[in-house]
Amino acid sequence: MGSAVERTDEHVREYLIYRGFTSTLKHMDTEMKSDKEKGFRVDKIIEQLQQFVQSFDLCGLREYWQYLDRRLFCRLEDVYRSTVNKLRTSLYRFYVINTIQKGNLEKTQEFFQKQALELQTQTEWRDWFILPFIGTPEQNPAFSPYFSRQWADTFLVSLHNFLSVLFQCMPQPVLLSFDSEVQKTTSLTEENEQLRQMLFALQTECREQREGEETVHHKLPLYVQNMDRLGDTELDLVSSQRPVSTAITPSRNFFSTFLPQGRRTPGKLPQTSGSSPSQAAVGRKDPSTNPPTAEKRGEGGEVEPPPDTSSDPPESCSDSRGCQSGRERGGLSAEQPFIKLSQEEYGEHHSSIMHCRVDCSGRRVASLDVDGVIKVWSFNPIMQTKATIMSKSPLLSLEWATKPDRLLLLGSGVGTVRLYDTDAKKNLYEMNIDETHPRILSLACSPSGSSFVCSAAALSGDSAPRLPVPVPGQLLLWDTKTVKQQLQFSLEPDPVAVNCTAFNHNGNLLVTGAADGVIRLFDMQRYESAMSWRAHDGEVYSVEFSYDENTVFSIGEDGKFIQWNIHRCGVKQSEQALAQDATGPFILSGYSGYKQVQVPRGRLFAFDSEGQHILTCSSSGGLIYRLTDREPALESVLSLGGHKAPVVTVDWCSAVDCGTCLTASMDGKIKLSTLLAQKS
Repeated sequence: MGSAVERTDEHVREYLIYRGFTSTLKHMDTEMKSDKEKGFRVDKIIEQLQQFVQSFDLCGLREYWQYLDRRLFCRLEDVYRSTVNKLRTSLYRFYVINTIQKGNLEKTQEFFQKQALELQTQTEWRDWFILPFIGTPEQNPAFSPYFSRQWADTFLVSLHNFLSVLFQCMPQPVLLSFDSEVQKTTSLTEENEQLRQMLFALQTECREQREGEETVHHKLPLYVQNMDRLGDTELDLVSSQRPVSTAITPSRNFFSTFLPQGRRTPGKLPQTSGSSPSQAAVGRKDPSTNPPTAEKRGEGGEVEPPPDTSSDPPESCSDSRGCQSGRERGGLSAEQPFIKLSQEEYGEHHSSIMHCRVDCSGRRVASLDVDGVIKVWSFNPIMQTKATIMSKSPLLSLEWATKPDRLLLLGSGVGTVRLYDTDAKKNLYEMNIDETHPRILSLACSPSGSSFVCSAAALSGDSAPRLPVPVPGQLLLWDTKTVKQQLQFSLEPDPVAVNCTAFNHNGNLLVTGAADGVIRLFDMQRYESAMSWRAHDGEVYSVEFSYDENTVFSIGEDGKFIQWNIHRCGVKQSEQALAQDATGPFILSGYSGYKQVQVPRGRLFAFDSEGQHILTCSSSGGLIYRLTDREPALESVLSLGGHKAPVVTVDWCSAVDCGTCLTASMDGKIKLSTLLAQKS
């Protein structure tokens, strides 16, 4: 409720400024400064109570609790009165114990003198009046439990939970439910889009099966056999199933659904962005298998139709070639785990992309280019830019916060990390990391959202040849609530620049890949290195945990994609050599011999929702592989295509059966390929 009140206050403040009600705004700000309810933020109320206790302000403590009683507790039903009284008793005991622990016996005696009339009739306080006269009360069996840290923590947690439940159950004005209604509407819109895509895929599958059955039992008319393009009815059906938007490339499976299933005379297929040799195999017959009388040219060069063969017997499975063609058509969807429903383009960047990441909810994307421009945008139900961030200092890394997911971490090249609120469109904090290690190469937020890992490296030109000694660096842990550094990890054998970082699902493990080619696994409960091993010849560019978290995958400067067993240090489970356009350095050639070279910065591979397929970079788009338990370790499944420049970073957002693959290239274009997973 506290966050909803805070956002509503901002909306009201913006409205008052918009209307010019400056006097009302001043009165509102004045009253908010003295707001005893702290915007219904439980942590602020607990902090205020602790402040009264630590400063020995008994009068302030009593008045504040009486205010909460009048404002909140008195509205509760009578069954909760005993709970409120117990919490008040514990609060006063918490105050008394603090005065004794701090050695301020005058405040202890003052408490019993001022509270004597109120407390002497209460049985739970009868034995406490002797407390000031006991030499070592912490050793007294009757009072020793109250001096323990466990009792104090239990009391504060109980009070925190009680207030949280109370605020959630309080009747709220309609204005406070604005954000929840927006989220509900957004969720319903996304669900509707997913169901619509699933319905479209099912309709497509039913049509394909129906046309396949007609092909087996009925001979198609001649005018269908000689068609070299889609008919108007099929085109009308395509446009009625899905609205056409700019920069959408139909998928291969999409068009193969509507191609005629009978034999066709050899001819030139229409040139579409989704055409492929597999389509040609489905849509037309190999010229080498055509009968000599299939077609002939007249004197004018015109193609004459083949002679009427309506009296010929229907085709049967005795024709091995025809049966093979049918098996290929029927087996296409069974062997293909994904159907590419559409491909859209986001073209708001004007330079090469460095990072492109989807947030935890799958609703927003943050993309960073080499000019330091960050775009925050959504793609469902429509593609729309939400915020544009222009940075004066160069930016090298970005990462979405996990809780709340509207926050974005931005790492610069001058030793700072900014926490940016994408909803409010403003910087919340700017943290100075280390002047001697100004390049923030990698950021990773823990799943709990309470902390983040920051990799800082010393200055080193990316265009310079790789030094024999890796660039020095640091790996730091920062607290997101206090905005302070918690600790610095030990990087053995030498402090080295860490290029990539990743947490496991619960944040207990952290895996890193460094410039010295070493992968390090950290125990985040003890904040120490659990194991490390030499993984690649050269730098480690990208590293991720597997779906079951028993292994980690890495891509390095040596062009290898390797799976490592984390239970057996340095043991490979599989290894696959990748092309240079999948691992970098990425090269974009231009006119007059111009070449633009970019070292890998962002994520080089991403997993689907079940961890069985990975998406990698390529020179013309993303490539999807299936992970296997045999050699080779990667089996090519689908090429997304659509790019005219090398793809430098990828991400994969999965929801239900539909997933979105993001591929970003050196020309500033980002392609969103919507996939439908075919369940076997």
